[in-house]
Amino acid sequence: MKKYKCLVCGWVYDPAQGAPDSAIPAGTAFEDLPDDFECPMCGVDKSEFEAID
Repeated sequence: MKKYKCLVCGWVYDPAQGAPDSAIPAGTAFEDLPDDFECPMCGVDKSEFEAID
């Protein structure tokens, strides 16, 4: 699964780790995040993320 980087603040969503502060369990693909997911660092929605290698 790919990692995704917030274009605003640089926070990286790693599916292997999930986002525990946002109640997203490890193993959750970015595509499976809820539509209302927000960056835990700056609060932008998931449309402001891009896939990284």
